[in-house]
Amino acid sequence: MSRTHLLRLASLFYAAGLIAAPLYGADKPAAKPAAKATAKADKAPAKPAVTPTMADVAYGSHPKQVIDFYKADSKTPTPLVFYIHGGGWRGGSKNSMSPQTYLDAGISVVSVEYRFVQEAGDVTPPVKAPLHDAARALQFVRSKAAEWNIDKTRIGATGGSAGACSSLWLAFHDDLADPKSDDPVARESTRLLCAAVQGAQTTLDPQQIREWMPNGTYGAHAFYPSGADRKTAAFDQYLAEREKLLPWIAEYSPYALVSAGDPPVALYYNGPPAMGQPTKDPTHSANYGLPLQEKCKSVGVDCQLIYPKSPGDKPETPYAYLIEKLTGKKQ
Repeated sequence: MSRTHLLRLASLFYAAGLIAAPLYGADKPAAKPAAKATAKADKAPAKPAVTPTMADVAYGSHPKQVIDFYKADSKTPTPLVFYIHGGGWRGGSKNSMSPQTYLDAGISVVSVEYRFVQEAGDVTPPVKAPLHDAARALQFVRSKAAEWNIDKTRIGATGGSAGACSSLWLAFHDDLADPKSDDPVARESTRLLCAAVQGAQTTLDPQQIREWMPNGTYGAHAFYPSGADRKTAAFDQYLAEREKLLPWIAEYSPYALVSAGDPPVALYYNGPPAMGQPTKDPTHSANYGLPLQEKCKSVGVDCQLIYPKSPGDKPETPYAYLIEKLTGKKQ
């Protein structure tokens, strides 16, 4: 893999919140290389290099239910990239989005803010808050298609870590549109044309996580309340109580939702899978990616697994993948 390829991948992992500092700023190379990957990087996001066309547009009543919209210059309706930031559903910011590459390709961009699990209140399970916020934001954007010059049939999702999991949840979940609703936003579709994600957790099933990587510890916060007065369950409790959580796993785990007819997806990781082996970064391991690819293949859904030196001729970045899928033009 060329040095340019590696630099571009590192820059993308930064935008997803997977590394602590970018190799690139908005358009210029940085002087120093990025730090080691960390899931906490999204807590201090860089400011976007591009000013949103519209900032903090409300799609709900909660202060966190807002989006930034970046409008591509076009006389005809544009495709849209729908970005969901990472941070474990407990941190991060929509300001971590870098939209310029998409704008240059004639693609508009929305960056989504959402309620964190510790802000879910009485929402059960907690992960329903960020996931359904993402779905509602997508419906809201579609409701603005004519006003914002968007082609609502060409929307692709992207994000890193928890934002990647949210993107895959949207990609695989049945349409949440309610055609009979009095709310015109609720009548809009939640389906995607495609998704390209980085460092995705593809399952919230603790048994699968431990089978795929013995040192996996992610996911309890999705189903157990957390906050100043409520301690998130440890992974061992999460695993021990799996049986009673199965209905929620079936509803909120991307792997469980895959079915024929789902849109194509691309999974980007910073290393190859080593199934059944402990990994250096079990939160963002490609051990999450290979089983999802295999399940997608079993039902005829296109799923590309991409990491440094992965075999085959594949789009080397999520940018390239989404631009090709949304516009039909290769980068």
